[in-house]
Amino acid sequence: MNPTRRTVLIAGTAAATAALAPSPYASAAPRAAAATPPYASYWYPDTLPAGSPGPGITWRGLKSWRAADDPDLACNAASVPLAPRFTPTPANTTARAGQARVQALVSFGPTSGNPSQGSATADYYALTHWAYLDELVFWGGSAGEGLILAPNAPVVDAAHRHGVPVLGNIFLPPVAYGGQLQWTRDLVQQDADGHYPLAAQLVEVASAHGFDGWFVNAETGGGNTALGTAMLGFMRELKALAAARGQRVTWYDAMTVNGTVSWQGALNSQNQAFFQAADDMFVDFRWSAATLASSGTRAQRLGRSRYQLWAGVDVESNGSGTYADWDAIVPAGKPHIASIGFYRPEWTRNHLPADQRAPEDFHAADDRFWTGRSLDPSRPDAGDPWRAPAVSVADRSTVISVPFASVFNTGHGLRWYEEGTVTSDAPWNHLGLQDRLPSRRWVVRTAGERPVVSFDFADAWRGGSSVLVTGEPDQPAVVDLYATRLPTGADTVVDLTYRSESGEVNVELAVATAEPGKAGAAPPYRYLAVTPGARVKPVDGWRTVTVPLAALSGTVHALGVRLTATGGPVRWRLGGLAVRPGGTPPVPAAPSAARVTAANGGDLRLAWDPAPGTVRHYTLHRLLPDGTRRFLGATGQRAYHLAGLRPEQGETTARFEVRAVGELYNASAPVTVTHPW
Repeated sequence: MNPTRRTVLIAGTAAATAALAPSPYASAAPRAAAATPPYASYWYPDTLPAGSPGPGITWRGLKSWRAADDPDLACNAASVPLAPRFTPTPANTTARAGQARVQALVSFGPTSGNPSQGSATADYYALTHWAYLDELVFWGGSAGEGLILAPNAPVVDAAHRHGVPVLGNIFLPPVAYGGQLQWTRDLVQQDADGHYPLAAQLVEVASAHGFDGWFVNAETGGGNTALGTAMLGFMRELKALAAARGQRVTWYDAMTVNGTVSWQGALNSQNQAFFQAADDMFVDFRWSAATLASSGTRAQRLGRSRYQLWAGVDVESNGSGTYADWDAIVPAGKPHIASIGFYRPEWTRNHLPADQRAPEDFHAADDRFWTGRSLDPSRPDAGDPWRAPAVSVADRSTVISVPFASVFNTGHGLRWYEEGTVTSDAPWNHLGLQDRLPSRRWVVRTAGERPVVSFDFADAWRGGSSVLVTGEPDQPAVVDLYATRLPTGADTVVDLTYRSESGEVNVELAVATAEPGKAGAAPPYRYLAVTPGARVKPVDGWRTVTVPLAALSGTVHALGVRLTATGGPVRWRLGGLAVRPGGTPPVPAAPSAARVTAANGGDLRLAWDPAPGTVRHYTLHRLLPDGTRRFLGATGQRAYHLAGLRPEQGETTARFEVRAVGELYNASAPVTVTHPW
């Protein structure tokens, strides 16, 4: 990678690290009794740097890590398994299934001090366009902090919910940026039996944390053929061990078979052995149309797919304004040449001025990046110089079983809502709380004026966001929501929770029980009346209406809403959608054995035993002396850190309640834990 990219990464990491509070750890040894905030894990292979770590940084060697000794593992272990997904009929005639795939190398935060369970700001890279992704790399690492990064649980949970595997990152930096060849030698060290202990250790880390494998990026120069041979042996053993545990390994085009670092920008004789020892390879940005074409041909001669090569596209500096030779990767009208490897697409957040990083600003830029200038994947703009993934790659979905529910929570917000009521006015982010979100944003089908559809953060039914439709539609407008494979029965119903804020709108549920006849065609929707007045909520006009699907039979392939304006400009908000069996949903079982595991003044660590059955997440509330409840947070994990608590007037014991929240957002009875002040 060139100096510009690496300098930006290191400078950003250093700036973020400098802003942190002093390290919560006194040394590399974990302190299980300390009520310190948990952070995503990172390590050196074995040898630590000379000197002392900077503020907020903990130096640890991976070789000595043991899951049983890791006090933060309960907060860092993902809770959502990797979901299966399917490919519906593409939304347009140019998107292909089974050809180019998309990988993203994303830095969600600094290497050190990256919170395990979200933080108190909405300014966060809340990636939502998972439908176009096939692999996410938790990018980061620096010579002064650590080189091996385990993805934090919120990122893994959100990705897994959408069927996207997540890889941890192994970054052996160039010498110019502090890299030491000893760290490479540490990584590939062998034991007396000729095995590679750190290969086994990496697989154990991924298994314990619940992510899907490793991205290996060896860029430290100065090696020789012996080191190249050792690295190749390490990679072969890592892949074998990873495959046995359902994990994967991706190689970065940097080190060659002779142990030197020489970015090839191609699959060739210098790196072919490493590609063969991995599941995929990220082809460095030096590629050309000719080298990608030859690389794809070589991969096929090896019995591999050309789409196991990620052609690097550096979008860190210019995002959707980046020039790339798209016809060299995903030509129109011909089979794709290779897959796409985006380097740092979090540009969609980072390029915004600090005073323009409201969630809606970020999502507008992110939609532009993934969907294209038209902001509607069903009608791509042929004149757009940025070839967004939606133009070339078919979207995928994981909505395949009942019950299914979404409150369109993007994983960050300005407030927290429960049934239309603000229960916390603090900004927040926690990507693990993100729903399965509509993949085609935003497909609107109308013969008239097209309304604007977006995620909105000014109000929500639950979580932090809702879907807002605004405009003056003069013809019925259908908003596609989900491509699905939902089996239905005679008692299956759909709940819609919505609110009309201005204008008069007739609402219908759009349901398709078959696929469109061809790519780019509309689903064969039937429109079911949504009768107003059912279960009208007293909170700001929100209402939940239940629509039976008894008149339909078979599998539901698509869900949407059809809105017909009957008076004035429209401002209509969708807060929730659920597909479920009829009747009253069963209440989830409660968690058990809630306890305080560490305390330091008003800083506490809580833990509990999981509730049996399927749990979407857990919520934590504080029960105040006057009988009211105060929302504290939510997480998919079975542990949580609370900071800065104070006793209420006259309170001698704090009372906390933990509830399990089911797929339909119904909550269990609470389990209570107390803490004396």
